[in-house]
Amino acid sequence: MLFDSPVLAPPEEVRQEWIDFNGHLNMAYYNVLFDHAVDHLFGQLGCGADYVERRKMSFFTAEAHVRYVRELHAEDMTSCTLQVVNNDAKRIHLYQELLHADGWLSATSETLLLHIDMTIRKVTAFPDDIRQKIEVLAAAHRSLPQPTTIGRGIALKPQQP
Repeated sequence: MLFDSPVLAPPEEVRQEWIDFNGHLNMAYYNVLFDHAVDHLFGQLGCGADYVERRKMSFFTAEAHVRYVRELHAEDMTSCTLQVVNNDAKRIHLYQELLHADGWLSATSETLLLHIDMTIRKVTAFPDDIRQKIEVLAAAHRSLPQPTTIGRGIALKPQQP
């Protein structure tokens, strides 16, 4: 498994039922697209959809920060990239970019994911095989440029006169 660039999830089309009364993708569905990309990554790492059933472990999102950069509309094709920003024995810090098929940036997401033992619903360390795969991915991603918006908070900036 080589990860010398951000992981690219399969393309996905914006569905008509995801469009809000403003005529663009509803904010909740940006998270759906980001989540589908995380599911793709976890599948590659061996902790995908069947992980809960097989190993009684899963991931919970502890925190997420989405930046909406440019509107998406029904039938737009998108792709999502994922980059591991940081990790430890129980957590993964991800950065994602949602891109329009034409290449422009639509949104970003920064997420902190916790590894959970579902039998007791508590944070727990990754099993060795999963931890090793995450480490390989994280090591490869350390050579990538750090996104400039990582750790960015929400604040009103003084307006220019």
